[in-house]
Amino acid sequence: MTQKLAVSMGKVAASVALYPKESMLAVEERSRNLFIGIPKESSFQENRIGLTPDAVKQLTDHGHRIRIEAGAGSPSKYSDHEYSEAGAQIVYAVNEVYEADIILKIAPPTYDEIRYLRPGQTLISALQFGTLTSDYINALLAKKINALSFELIRDKSEAKPVVRAMSEIAGSTVMLIAAEYLSSSNDGRGVILGGITGVPPSKVVILGAGTVAEYAARAALGLGAEVKVFDNHIYKLRRLKHNIGTQLFTSTLDKAVLYNEVKQADVVIGALVAHEGRIPCMVEEGVVAQMNPGSIIIDVCIDQGGCFETSEVTSHSRPIYRKYDIIHYCVPNIPSRVPRTASQALSNIFTPIFTEISKYGGINEVLFMNEHYRSGVYIYRGSLTNSHIAKRFGMRYKELGLMIAVRN
Repeated sequence: MTQKLAVSMGKVAASVALYPKESMLAVEERSRNLFIGIPKESSFQENRIGLTPDAVKQLTDHGHRIRIEAGAGSPSKYSDHEYSEAGAQIVYAVNEVYEADIILKIAPPTYDEIRYLRPGQTLISALQFGTLTSDYINALLAKKINALSFELIRDKSEAKPVVRAMSEIAGSTVMLIAAEYLSSSNDGRGVILGGITGVPPSKVVILGAGTVAEYAARAALGLGAEVKVFDNHIYKLRRLKHNIGTQLFTSTLDKAVLYNEVKQADVVIGALVAHEGRIPCMVEEGVVAQMNPGSIIIDVCIDQGGCFETSEVTSHSRPIYRKYDIIHYCVPNIPSRVPRTASQALSNIFTPIFTEISKYGGINEVLFMNEHYRSGVYIYRGSLTNSHIAKRFGMRYKELGLMIAVRN
């Protein structure tokens, strides 16, 4: 009897129907294809484009749709044919570009362009805090869109990749500009930027110790110039010396020391960083008047107010003016002077961003999964989410984290 019972229990144990099984639930496929629109830049002297033909091909090969307005790549020397061959759709009407779900622009959209936006779209562009107004923010809010400022977007290391890339370009470019206008062919002082054997080196003074200053200092030191850097942040000065790997004259913004060096300089570069609001004026008009005739001032931060009392906004078509016989170069958006290089740098940043948005299934999902992208959002579903903008204009805002948590 006992043996029969054991055999019966063995049969029961062997029955697969009595073993627990995992439920075969459907797995949601998050990845989805994107529809990206790139309009032609209409803002004054904006020559960059967000995606190169190579980047467009990479994205279209993965099933994404990209619609580009005819002529959008021309200022960066990219033809419509190149984009078409890469898989983009070339259109000739602005409103057709704005049918896309994601709009990628470099300059902020103008009021005329804002009217093409529709609820639910995502706008990725610059914001340009120096010229921002409450009316402009309200115009965007009324469209019930998502808006990201690419200057504010951070990567996983908490750095701002777009700001870093454009600052590298600006820093390297300013020394080429300085060399150009110091030569006698441009009615400059007729001196070489740098130095040669037996001749005292030219003197370069840089206000600020950020990325622009680092790359400007590298270029100037490489040419043999004497470089002096001023900034009130000791840690930035220390980091600059460490990154360059050479002994470098650094000082806080002590006006007595600064003014003395500015008066003797061949080139003075304003590269201070504004954390909130405008850049404070650091060099008064009387000091500029005492500089050596034919020396040059390059005010990189002119779009945030400028470092010099004599600074006035200029353009790429008319880049300089003279005051007290000092050459002033005060062109905003210096990277647009070399738009092809700048476009390649931007494209290297935006392509992986779009890939990640696609991977997670859309902008809402990528913001939920990746906190480092949230720093770039200033409007989410038609609500202001940037506290700095709200404080500046006395506007109400909502916490982005809470809105994302209840996004459904």
